[in-house]
Amino acid sequence: MANIKSQIKRNKQNAEDRERNKAVKSELRTRTKNAVAAVGSDGEATALRLAVKRIDMAASKGIIHKNQAANKKSGLMKRIAALREEA
Repeated sequence: MANIKSQIKRNKQNAEDRERNKAVKSELRTRTKNAVAAVGSDGEATALRLAVKRIDMAASKGIIHKNQAANKKSGLMKRIAALREEA
């Protein structure tokens, strides 16, 4: 355990940031799941827009890398396109 005051503070900040980032990443998964589940329903466009918006926000805040955000959006679009063709 650190006994330097600045490192104690840094450890506390890291713990807070980790919890915040974990919540954001969880929300990304939830929004993605909701967007996939909404394919073919009335709220499809809204769910997709919200999922993409949250992915972009996470990338802009530095929680995920911008390339990872692009990959997530691309994968989401591919899944939705496949489900639309299937239906």
